Amino acid sequence: MKLAYISGSDTIPAAWLGALNGENSDDIIQRQDVDQLRGLSCDAVVIRLPLDGCHAEDLLEQIQRVHPGLPVIIQDPQGTPADAVRLIKLGAFHFVTDDHEDEFRQVLEWAAEYGRSRELAARASGGFAEPWREFLVGESLAMQQVVEMIRLVGPRKSTVLISGETGAGKELVARAIHMASHRAHAPMVAVNCSALPENLLEAELFGHVKGAFTGAIQQRVGRFEQAHRGTLFLDEIGDLPLDIQAKLLRVLQEREFQRLGSSETIKVDVRVIAATNVDLVQAVRERRFREDLYYRLNVVPLRVPALRERPSDIPALVQHMIGKICAQEGLPAKRVGRETLQRLAACPWPGNVRQLENAVEMAVTLSGERDTLFPADFPLPSAPVLRSGAAAAIPTIAVPDEGLDFEHIVAHMERTILEQALRKTGGNKAQAAGMLRLKRTTLSAKLRSLARSA
Repeated sequence: MKLAYISGSDTIPAAWLGALNGENSDDIIQRQDVDQLRGLSCDAVVIRLPLDGCHAEDLLEQIQRVHPGLPVIIQDPQGTPADAVRLIKLGAFHFVTDDHEDEFRQVLEWAAEYGRSRELAARASGGFAEPWREFLVGESLAMQQVVEMIRLVGPRKSTVLISGETGAGKELVARAIHMASHRAHAPMVAVNCSALPENLLEAELFGHVKGAFTGAIQQRVGRFEQAHRGTLFLDEIGDLPLDIQAKLLRVLQEREFQRLGSSETIKVDVRVIAATNVDLVQAVRERRFREDLYYRLNVVPLRVPALRERPSDIPALVQHMIGKICAQEGLPAKRVGRETLQRLAACPWPGNVRQLENAVEMAVTLSGERDTLFPADFPLPSAPVLRSGAAAAIPTIAVPDEGLDFEHIVAHMERTILEQALRKTGGNKAQAAGMLRLKRTTLSAKLRSLARSA
């Protein structure tokens, strides 16, 4: 990304260069005043204070007039928490004090995410009726139900709890909800609750002031503040420690919190979307998750189907992934044959969409200069994998000398298999069809045919 850097000094701090992973200032465009920003294309503006004869508030207002919505990062070595709060309320994207490369890199990641949200929002105003639909590939009944739910809940302020298996695409659904909301112009800030150490999670969510704990050498704005007027996505919420759960509950109820080490109350306007791959009801029974927090999060439940529940979407997903990967690698678009797509659609994919995407990426890599992908390019067995014990479950029927009623026996076996699948899925036809590697319409047709012949 490119930064416009406004400072009274001719020297660009090495920490900014390091945060951009650069050895020189090619990615930083240095300017002395706002007038030089007119007509300039950049991803964010950094203002280093103090500037002679200029107040931060006035400079921020001028930049917002020249480039509305452009992230403005303010750095002030002498800044105080009150300065940070005041300037962020006036529209500053972030406020930093000391020169720390890790902090700068994190801020740039947030600014890049904000830029992507702005770009998608701009596309929405350019004639795309539902730009968020690009996050959700597939036309199966299971995906149509997810799409319809997003249409309903997107424009609301309601908290959403997304459930689904690992790799099923919960974060993409969360991004679609954000883009379908009136907050699409603001950032969606994502936090993986299982990826952060417990002792750092509170500071990550709520921020901290300088000296709040050992190693807190500067003030840091938390994810809730970063998501102000936008969306906060809490992934793997089931792994949140109990003491943090209590504090999160208060924020959800009051929409206010205190930074670690500070007594100042900060109010935020944030929509919360949470996701989990564990059974939170069971976690509540086992006292690993607060019941009151569960009900506060589970205002609108949304389940993302596993890939095996929507096998008819696999061909479209594969084509989409091939196009995306080839574009990222600068390769000509590759083709994939019908036999290959059928082979992929017949596999169970326990790792869901994430596993499928990894397989597609490997296939594109192994195909070399060829423009067509074959089954051998994918990390798959030569035939669809049967679940454990499936082979032994297939009965062998002996044909007696006097013969048998073929159609009656086949219909009986078919009915038995379909009834078992429906029992296992609680009557859910879409899930039963996925379990049997059938299209839902095929399963429904078979059920009608069997009912007529009964």
